[in-house]
Amino acid sequence: MLSQLISNHLEQSVNKVINSLGAESAEPVTVALEQPANADFGDYSSNIAMQLAKKLRKAPMTIAGLIIAELQQMGVTGGLFERIEIAAPGFINMYINWQEWAGHSFELPPGSGEKVIVEHTSVNPNKSMHIGHLRNSCIGDALVRILRKTGYNVEVHNYVDDLGNQLADTVVGLLHVPLAGEHVRFGDYCWDIYAAVNKKYAEQPERVHKRTDILHELEEGHGNTAWLGQLVAERIVKEHVAEMNNFGIGYDLLVWESSILKGGFWSSAFSLLKETAVFVQETEGKLAGCWILKQPAAEGTENESEDHQKDKVLVRSNGILTYTAKDIAYHLWKFGLLDKDFSYSEFNSGLWTTGLTGGPMAFGKADRVVNVIDYRQEYPQAMVKQALEVLGYAEQAEKLNHVSYGVVSLSPASAAELGIDTSEGKSSYAMSGRQGIGVKVSDLVQLMESTIEATRSDKTGLSSRLIATAAIRYYLLRFNLGTEIVFDFKQATEISGNTGVYLMYTFARAGRVLSKADSPAEQEAVPQFPAQLEKAELALLRQLSTWEDTLYTASRELTPGSICNYAHTLASLFNNFYSTCPILKGEKSSIRFRIWLTRRFQNTLGEVLDVLGLPKPDRM
Repeated sequence: MLSQLISNHLEQSVNKVINSLGAESAEPVTVALEQPANADFGDYSSNIAMQLAKKLRKAPMTIAGLIIAELQQMGVTGGLFERIEIAAPGFINMYINWQEWAGHSFELPPGSGEKVIVEHTSVNPNKSMHIGHLRNSCIGDALVRILRKTGYNVEVHNYVDDLGNQLADTVVGLLHVPLAGEHVRFGDYCWDIYAAVNKKYAEQPERVHKRTDILHELEEGHGNTAWLGQLVAERIVKEHVAEMNNFGIGYDLLVWESSILKGGFWSSAFSLLKETAVFVQETEGKLAGCWILKQPAAEGTENESEDHQKDKVLVRSNGILTYTAKDIAYHLWKFGLLDKDFSYSEFNSGLWTTGLTGGPMAFGKADRVVNVIDYRQEYPQAMVKQALEVLGYAEQAEKLNHVSYGVVSLSPASAAELGIDTSEGKSSYAMSGRQGIGVKVSDLVQLMESTIEATRSDKTGLSSRLIATAAIRYYLLRFNLGTEIVFDFKQATEISGNTGVYLMYTFARAGRVLSKADSPAEQEAVPQFPAQLEKAELALLRQLSTWEDTLYTASRELTPGSICNYAHTLASLFNNFYSTCPILKGEKSSIRFRIWLTRRFQNTLGEVLDVLGLPKPDRM
């Protein structure tokens, strides 16, 4: 990586300067770099001289001069650096020799080979998916691609909560709530059933006990109700998996919550937790009879919210396990810390599922775990981490990462279109499966496909459906993770601006240019660069040079949105270059250089599109 190489050179020089001045340093200095927005101030810049001024008791300008002298002695200038300058009050500004850069191979740091389990999607198997679920899946799949690209061995899980309230409610509805209507998919029918049964609960609260009864029957795993629940869950999961496949999203393993219970995973986890001082059964108060994981004394219990008090319960007083309890057992298995394993069978081609029948497979035993779950699950995720810590697995707890993200809500316009009362004047409206309020993934794809089909003149390239799924995927990825997406039909179906369509169009545009070039072989060889680069050429080169750094940082920080930011800037800079610098006209040397630059751009954008899960079209 370019920035890593520059940092290494600078750090060596800085440490030599520190030693030469006799200053004590407990550890080597780490140098921070930035890429100035204005190229006049260098391609890279560092303020390390100013940071060292107090320690070395010298003026920053003097320290900067000493550092540059060390760099020159190392033979750095004249190679990768065209020149290095000092700017008041002590900045070290470095200018890249782009001809040298073009002939240099910048690789990512060697992959650790660590096994990472990424869990994402994990939608309740009780109805069709909505766009909030899809955001989870898109984030998770992008992280899978980023981690694989940076050398990790990634295993992808989709956790299926087939013992939860939501499935129980759908089963109650199927058994007790008559419903008719036109439904193409079973999941869509269950969408309406789920809303209908919760309406019944609101009208007749005494009927809520049916949910508890069904939950018990599902957990026991025998009899008509348990089989019905299993059939419903399996049918809906098949629809979910097929729907995600349309977005290029796949999984290695489906982990069923019922498998954790029936396979004795919780029993093993329970035995381990009982040996600790913080897992106790309450004998009085609101939580009497519940098994809880006590919180650290510093937190106290007086100010805990009711939700947090509920979250620390692992076994309810009626004997029903909470989601968190089963999640703790699941994570002990993920890290290979239980003396149990599942049996595995093929769910469909290339996708495996846990169960009580089947054979052994090499799943689990991760070095690191990444869970993509929205911000509302922050506390339960902390409970899982705490359980690992109290059991003595501090290293595994440290390597359990919760990728939190903001939920998707509806804009007033979109809410009104779905028939929601917007008279309160809120800025956004939450989706609610219990009320049947939300935007189904299938409906959004259909809407987007129709919009694209109606507006495109050339229909010989990618299908409108493929463009639609790519556009939706990018729309859900480009926001910062913590941002709540206020979904708006009009905004989501835009195809210009910072969109997936814009990126794919730009990739195809570069391809059209290259197809007109005389010699494809010459496009790969590094040509002689112009003595003076045009501003648009330099800007594009600078952005291209940061790809490996951007990818590596995204894999460390688990931030797919940063890849989207990079991609949009890269495409915009290419389109500016395309419009201001004639690529196939002018001097032969200029044409060769610009064709090479176009090829370098398309190769890089192609890698970016792969990481984001978007197509690389020859034409749109």
